[in-house]
Amino acid sequence: MIKFDTVHKRFPNGTTAVHDLTLEMPEGGITVLVGSSGCGKTTTLRMVNRMVEPSSGTIRLAGKDIREQDAAELRRGIGYVIQQSGLFPHRTVLDNIATVPLLLGWGRKKARARASELLETVGLTAEAGKRYPHQLSGGQQQRVGVARALAGDPAVLLMDEPFGAVDPVVRIQLQDELLRLQQELNKTIVFVTHDIDEAVRLGDRIAVFRTGGHLVQCAPPAELLARPADDFVAGFLGEERELKLLSLMTLATVPVAPTTTVREDEPAPGPEAHLVVNAKGEPLGWRETETPATAPLLPIRPLRDTDSLLAALNESIASPTPTGLIARIDADGVLKGVTSRDAIHEHAGRRHLQVRDGGESI
Repeated sequence: MIKFDTVHKRFPNGTTAVHDLTLEMPEGGITVLVGSSGCGKTTTLRMVNRMVEPSSGTIRLAGKDIREQDAAELRRGIGYVIQQSGLFPHRTVLDNIATVPLLLGWGRKKARARASELLETVGLTAEAGKRYPHQLSGGQQQRVGVARALAGDPAVLLMDEPFGAVDPVVRIQLQDELLRLQQELNKTIVFVTHDIDEAVRLGDRIAVFRTGGHLVQCAPPAELLARPADDFVAGFLGEERELKLLSLMTLATVPVAPTTTVREDEPAPGPEAHLVVNAKGEPLGWRETETPATAPLLPIRPLRDTDSLLAALNESIASPTPTGLIARIDADGVLKGVTSRDAIHEHAGRRHLQVRDGGESI
C-alpha cells in the first residue's frame, strides 16, 4: 500500500502543487489520479519515487517512510512509464527493456532473457527486440516502455499519462493490454490521466483533484459516478455520467428469455424477425420477416454476461425487432436466449438506484 499522510508540496516560486494530501492507494489495485492541468496529479505521482520531494507530511510505501530509503535504490524498485515512452534511442528494444535488471546487478544473459520474456508478455514479437525505438510505432514504443518498467519485477508501477500520445484505437488496445497484465501480475499501479473515460475504464479507485492540489473525492468508479461529492466532481465527470455508469454494469443478472430460431437453410416463418443459428447453436444473424433462406442476414453482435449494459443498449437499438431483442450467448458462443430493451432499461434503473443509495456496488 502507498499512503500519503497530510503531504504538502510547495515549490520555491510559491506555487502550491499539492495541498495537505491524505490518501491511501491499495496494494494490488489501480489508483487513477485525474484532474485538469496544474491540479497536482503528476506531482503526487512523482513524490512516490522521490523525483519530487514533499515539503511536509509523510509518504509510506509498504509501511516504510520513503524518505528513510536511498532515493536511487527506491526508484530501482518502482516501475515508471511516461507519455513518450522515454526509450534510449541508441539501444535496441531488448537492451532498453534489460536496463533496470542490469542496474539491479543481474547478469547480462539473465537480464536479456527477462527482456525477451517481457516482449511476449506485452504482445510484441521476438523480432521487435532487435529493432531500435524509431523503427516502432507509437503504440509499440509504449508497450516497450511498459515492459521496461516491469523488467525488475517491481511491486509498484507509476504511469504518467502513458497512452496520451497515441491515437484513440491504439489507446484502447493499450488499455486492454494493461488490464490483462494487471490480472496476471497484480501490481500496485498509480495512473495519471486527464481523461475521465480512461480513468473509469482502468481504475479500481479514482482520485479527483482540483486546481491547487486539493483532493476532492476518491472512490471506486461506480460510487464516483453515482454519488459525486460536489458540483465540481459532477462537472468533471460530464453530462454523460449515467452512460459511463452503464459501462460498468454487466448483463450477468439480467434475465434471459427463450426464443424461436431458424437454421441457416430455413426461411423466417414470420411475422417477426428471427435469429438464425448454425448446427452448433451459434447465432449468425437476423432473418427478416418471411424472407427466403437465400436472402442476406441482418448483422448481429451476440453478447455475453460479462458485456456491459451500455453495449446491450447499443445493440438493442440496432436490433430489427420491435422490442429491441439482443442475442445472449454462453462462454462457448452458443445461444442462451434473448433479452429485451425494456428488461435492460429496468435492470439498469434498479442497479443505478442501488449504487446511488449506497446499497450495492458494481
